[in-house]
Amino acid sequence: MSGTAASRDDGDLILALANVESAYGPIKAIRGVSLKVRRGEIVTVLGSNGAGKSTLLKIISRVLEPTTGAVECDGIIAPILELGTGFDHELTGRENIFLNGMLLGRSRREIRERLDSIIEYSELGDFIESPIRAYSSGMLARLGFSIASAWTPDLLILDEVFAAGDAAFTRKCEKRLADFRDAGVTILLVSHSAAIVLETCTRALWLERGRLVGNGSPEEIVAAYDKSTYATG
Repeated sequence: MSGTAASRDDGDLILALANVESAYGPIKAIRGVSLKVRRGEIVTVLGSNGAGKSTLLKIISRVLEPTTGAVECDGIIAPILELGTGFDHELTGRENIFLNGMLLGRSRREIRERLDSIIEYSELGDFIESPIRAYSSGMLARLGFSIASAWTPDLLILDEVFAAGDAAFTRKCEKRLADFRDAGVTILLVSHSAAIVLETCTRALWLERGRLVGNGSPEEIVAAYDKSTYATG
């Protein structure tokens, strides 16, 4: 890593953002965000709708370029962003495994080696041979998570993946996340589930109107965020 966003003392640093901003025309979605994430952390991003959470994850995933600032990641990123991102809706689930896997930097050989386990984990059955335009949001979430988590990344990014899944598959995802945590994988996620945040995460960030207004323990940030939400509700 260069000295732009990290110092020589940050040997276990995996992600660094320095004064990152992102604008959509006259609207600034992200405003001067600076933060550091260390290897093995599980960090959640809280905030109201329109706070800039998804934009921030897209910038870190290199789907969007920041207007200003520097973003550095020392490792392989596996992002699951908005449902359907990285998929071709005219292709079947099986074909999209290859497409999405290659977008994640995997070779066709690597994908073929994991293909059966990805399909089995997704529990999509015969639907894997159907165009994904026929999939429900929950089925897309299953497919996306099954692909992105088929390999052990350095940084796993999840944007509201659990919101679309059923309870049984959510528990299955949580088990895989726990396995990743135990393996030292860094996880950055957006979730409106206080239970997942408090039980799983080691740190919480709070975005409001594109600015980072809170950075601390999940208990501290969830309490502050809830108090602010109720005060303005």
